[in-house]
Amino acid sequence: MNLLKEKIYRGDRISPEEAVELFAWDIIDLGKAGDTRRKMAFPKEEVGFIVDRIINFTNICEAACTFCAFHARANLIEPYEMTMEDICAKVEELVAIGGSQVMLQGGLHPGYTLARYTDMIKTVKSRFPGIYLHSLSPAEIAHISRKSSISITDVIKALKQAGLDSVPGASDLLVDRIRKAISPNKTSVDEWRNVIFALYQNGMKTSATMTYGMGETNREKIDHLSVIRDIQDITGIIRAFIPWSFSPANTGMSHILPATGMEYLKIVSIARIFLDNITYIQAGWLTEGMKLAQLALTMGANDMGGVLMEEVVVKATGITTRTNSDELINIIRNAGKIPVQRDSQYSMVRTF
Repeated sequence: MNLLKEKIYRGDRISPEEAVELFAWDIIDLGKAGDTRRKMAFPKEEVGFIVDRIINFTNICEAACTFCAFHARANLIEPYEMTMEDICAKVEELVAIGGSQVMLQGGLHPGYTLARYTDMIKTVKSRFPGIYLHSLSPAEIAHISRKSSISITDVIKALKQAGLDSVPGASDLLVDRIRKAISPNKTSVDEWRNVIFALYQNGMKTSATMTYGMGETNREKIDHLSVIRDIQDITGIIRAFIPWSFSPANTGMSHILPATGMEYLKIVSIARIFLDNITYIQAGWLTEGMKLAQLALTMGANDMGGVLMEEVVVKATGITTRTNSDELINIIRNAGKIPVQRDSQYSMVRTF
């Protein structure tokens, strides 16, 4: 057993340089190492999922990222804005099937200020007090701060007072070289960090994502993970890490070849080994499909995320994967795991 493998199996923290070496490992050896580290972080053989819904309340977005097929300026979907009645009707449909979490997400709308968002949150919370709002994103919060001339910390304080429960830490790829090329109007890496620190200061939880396959190097993939690990060391507020591959179809980057399933499984295992301070890693069924997601559960992942009722952003790239509670239960069970419906705070609701 080489020195790096010994470190991993002892549970020691590995360096970014060592993490880059893992990309050259045999996938079976890497998967076994990822699963070993998963058992250290989460010894149970339970895999959770949540019944949730994404509500994309507008696609009008001044960021106009090259990698996005959903924003109005991509000319694939007509510009739209939902009314509060539209939004509440969708929440009602989620409640009717026993759902518990809503992700309100929109673009960086040039006309929306803090008052628009606080009114939206207050309205949903007043009509559906039992619904957990895991909503917006660091980019949206930084955008609100700029549009309203209010500090990021004060924006988050106002959103929390309105009823916002937590914020998805949508991260894209935390590498400024890539961000400047494909999303120059969105947040920088430093701005993303600033939002996470402000959430921490306001006593709020978050998550972290990774969209890879956009022309980055393996070292830059680890640079992304390093940003997440470093900020988690300080704050401890990142509940889960969610990697997924970039879907190039219908975007301004359609010339890029999609990442392979092998690359996805390597990312899952490497993230599990490197992110030694994050308990939950989600298997990305939405972009990777159910079979790869099931394999990921044996290589470091320990959560299936949500049913994502009515996801439309990834759908705009031509991916049409859909699921429901019954399918997730079967996928988890057939991976040799125990299916668990959880809440937004990763507490068990019921076991199947």
